[in-house]
Amino acid sequence: MPLLEVERVSKGFGGVRAVADVSFTLEEGELLGIMGPNGSGKTTLFNLIAGALAPDAGRIRLHGHDIAGLAPHRICARGIGRTFQLVRPFAALDALENVLVGRLYGRARGTTAEAIAEAERLLALVGLAARAHTPAAQLTLIDRKRLELARALATAPQLLLLDEFMAGLNPAETASAMALIRGLQAEGLTVLMVEHIVWALMDLSRRIIVLSAGEKIAEGPPAAVAADPAVVDVYLGSETSDLERRR
Repeated sequence: MPLLEVERVSKGFGGVRAVADVSFTLEEGELLGIMGPNGSGKTTLFNLIAGALAPDAGRIRLHGHDIAGLAPHRICARGIGRTFQLVRPFAALDALENVLVGRLYGRARGTTAEAIAEAERLLALVGLAARAHTPAAQLTLIDRKRLELARALATAPQLLLLDEFMAGLNPAETASAMALIRGLQAEGLTVLMVEHIVWALMDLSRRIIVLSAGEKIAEGPPAAVAADPAVVDVYLGSETSDLERRR
């Protein structure tokens, strides 16, 4: 049984269908990439899976159990964690305290001492051990993104949704972020990832889904998706040649 099943999910706002009859499955331990131009429905799809929005139609199942329309905190408790495209840590709290919020309100249970130890472990994992007591407001963009990831991991997710995690990073920071994501997947974490940096998403994923105007127009291995005429037409364009040079 797949870890996640999205079956003919749709969501509209007024007369606009932001997500239209989208279906896919995600196997445990897989890293699945989702790409598409601005306005293609990627973040709306994430919001449907994470519970920020309820679908107008369709089903979303985690481990075979329907979660469509559940409140975000209930979906988190069932094992889905996420990061956000716009990183918004609790600015008045330090990095450790931010991660503790995720740990204390996620799936895991235990003592305060165990929560602190796990928060410290996660800060070390993402490279923020030395900034544990730095106020979140004083962190750089890459460090705020690392903190966002640590806070999501603190909820003990079985499935992690990464929304534009590498947006705004320079090439060295992007490479570091990619290594971190690979390490998480190597430890068995299942990842569903939306990303505008095409070459990075192609490099990380074994399977890609492409959305356009809310519809799924392609799905398959990165090379096949990159060569799909529909994908080239609506999204990749000149980036295809750049991708081919990199691979």
